[in-house]
Amino acid sequence: MQKKQAIIIGAGPAGLTAAYELLTRTQIHPIVLEKGDYIGGISRTVNYKGNRMDIGGHRFFSKSDRVMQWWLRILPLAATAEPGSNTIRYHQMEQSVAAAPSVIPSTDRVMLLRPRKSRIFYLRRFFDYPIRLSKDTLIKLGLWRTFKIGLSYIRSTVFPLNKEDTLEAFFINRFGRELYQTFFKSYTEKVWGVPCNQISAEWGAQRIKGLSVWATLAHAAKAAFGPKSKGIAQKDTETSLIEQFLYPKFGPGQMWEEVARQIRELGGSIHTGYTFQGLQASDGNIHALEAVNATTGQVETFTGDYFFSTAPVRELMRSFRPAPPSSVLEVSDGLVYRDFITVGLLVRSLRVSDDTPQGRKLISDNWIYIQEPDVRLGRLQIFNNWSPGMVADPESVWLGLEYFCNEGDSLWTMPRESMAQLAIQELSRIGIIDAGEVLDSTVIHVEKTYPAYFGTYDRFAEIRSYVDRYQNLFLLGRNGMHRYNNQDHSMLTAMVAVDNILSGNTDKSNIWNVNTESDYHEEKAASNQS
Repeated sequence: MQKKQAIIIGAGPAGLTAAYELLTRTQIHPIVLEKGDYIGGISRTVNYKGNRMDIGGHRFFSKSDRVMQWWLRILPLAATAEPGSNTIRYHQMEQSVAAAPSVIPSTDRVMLLRPRKSRIFYLRRFFDYPIRLSKDTLIKLGLWRTFKIGLSYIRSTVFPLNKEDTLEAFFINRFGRELYQTFFKSYTEKVWGVPCNQISAEWGAQRIKGLSVWATLAHAAKAAFGPKSKGIAQKDTETSLIEQFLYPKFGPGQMWEEVARQIRELGGSIHTGYTFQGLQASDGNIHALEAVNATTGQVETFTGDYFFSTAPVRELMRSFRPAPPSSVLEVSDGLVYRDFITVGLLVRSLRVSDDTPQGRKLISDNWIYIQEPDVRLGRLQIFNNWSPGMVADPESVWLGLEYFCNEGDSLWTMPRESMAQLAIQELSRIGIIDAGEVLDSTVIHVEKTYPAYFGTYDRFAEIRSYVDRYQNLFLLGRNGMHRYNNQDHSMLTAMVAVDNILSGNTDKSNIWNVNTESDYHEEKAASNQS
């Protein structure tokens, strides 16, 4: 009998996870079609003269054992030499997460266990993130601002806003209006380009659902007085508060390049430079997909039994043949995306530093939220602190300056050299670097990085209702579901979709439910596996 075939749009985490799961758990042959010439989507690693860039910053952390084990099967945890001996040991990990592999991995194809640190830069000073009510924080804020923050928080606790339908209301009810305006409003509006009172509260419910003043205080108390665990499961810790995470030695793209290699080795197909343009549908199923080969310019048709899409919903809905009802297209056409520019700067040194017993050293942050309203810069990454393997010369500092924009606006269309100069000027203005210390720069544009929770998003149920009628079509991942998923959530949507195929379940609710509850529904999904 001819083997069944699955056509997968997109070679990001969701698409590649779907292909790998099909190959290792079913007899279905996957064909992955990727528009670009790279693997990994926004989880790729960009290599610029040996200096590697992580687009957006990807901590490899999940409360799902299933995802953690999956990652560590692909890239095992790095071994380290025991001090004072010639023996090798593995970083301690919870038995429920992963056991040490029987074969010591190479020194390059590994995961590193990395400390997590991020701070807010505001008033030209550093504040811990999440905000801690420490003596240092109180001094930096000043007595009057601290008093207003405390009073505002008490007011919000006693008299919360009854209607919590916007992101602004979500923040105010958890932190108080004054703390929201001090530490959340400016950065969030840089990210989305619209006021917080025009963004759905659902964004907060997905991204920081467990974070609040009380959660932060409880975490600080546990850190001070609780047991000192060096494990990484951290299942009882809000994601924004985790203290360490896994990270591939050469950035997130290393994970997905290795997954792609294994997919091909197992017999799967991955084609880059293919832009899909049509889905042929009838009788409640998708039968074929048309895609343009960038090399030949020819339209090629791919038939299949199953179809997985991680493409932006707006593009997918316009590809249906026959077309969806005009009311559904009205919703998909009105979906909004936020785009992204990363400026890589190689510098000799920073003006800021950490004071240690050994003297002044490079600041230890993975990233810094730039809350200053007088610059357009949103976030700063220090790639040295993600992994030493990200930097060609350890004596230099490799930075990623993140700007949020809309495709076609003044930032997006700015010449690359001008964009690099803007980044240098802004980072110098706020006192992080001296412009004369810059050695090199590069500029990376990324489309549709963030699906937005405004526009016609409040009518997204109409799109879901339409696409779910096609039994063999599965929408996965961040852009595929128009949901601000983390990498692990995107992977779980693919895993659950394959679970459904194996079990014959045609109800896609469990896919849409990923990342709508704190446990991700992964334990139930894992228990159903055979």
